[in-house]
Amino acid sequence: MPQIYSDDDVTIELLPALGRMANNSYILRAADGGGIAVVDVPEGFEAVLEALGDDAARVTHVLVTHSHFDHWGGYDVMRGTIAAPVFAGAEETNLDESRDIQSLTDGDEVAVGGAVVRVLHTPGHTPGSVSLVTGGAVLTGDTLFPGGPGHSRTNEALQQEIVSITTWLHTLPDGTLVLPGHGDTTTVGESKAEYEVFAGKDHDPDLHGDVLWLES
Repeated sequence: MPQIYSDDDVTIELLPALGRMANNSYILRAADGGGIAVVDVPEGFEAVLEALGDDAARVTHVLVTHSHFDHWGGYDVMRGTIAAPVFAGAEETNLDESRDIQSLTDGDEVAVGGAVVRVLHTPGHTPGSVSLVTGGAVLTGDTLFPGGPGHSRTNEALQQEIVSITTWLHTLPDGTLVLPGHGDTTTVGESKAEYEVFAGKDHDPDLHGDVLWLES
């Protein structure tokens, strides 16, 4: 599987368009060989296991960006091979307690071998959504996509999502690669430029749903 990002500490592989919702899953490998993390566990997880091969036994962390089913749908398939602990945001709701999910809080640093994954609590799409920063990349789940934020159920949720994006994600270096839970990549700099267009316009006070920075 081709790498989508690499630096001296970590490489990231993308497994795209998995399951009914065309989810992305990511494999993070420490460059020193000391550990592997998987981010998001969608339906079609068999493709992730195939990409891992014998390295599935070396997975040390399974990190899930939020609780929506499409990001968890491959859990049972994953558990048939991978025994590593599973982590999700501490503020997340609707998680299956039987899965013994461990909590991630804002500012946590997860060591994957010699690589470090920093946790950002970025609520709005869900209450406990997290984004994961490692090197010059950020895995945003369904918080931020090319062109706009993830789907919001209410205007209040949209406003919360915008705060998460502008406070935590848009303050990362402009060249930071944004790796979302579905679809293509973008960069922080590109997203900031698009958001400035959105912020300069008036909006319906009930705006929510599928919002695009340039069109909404």
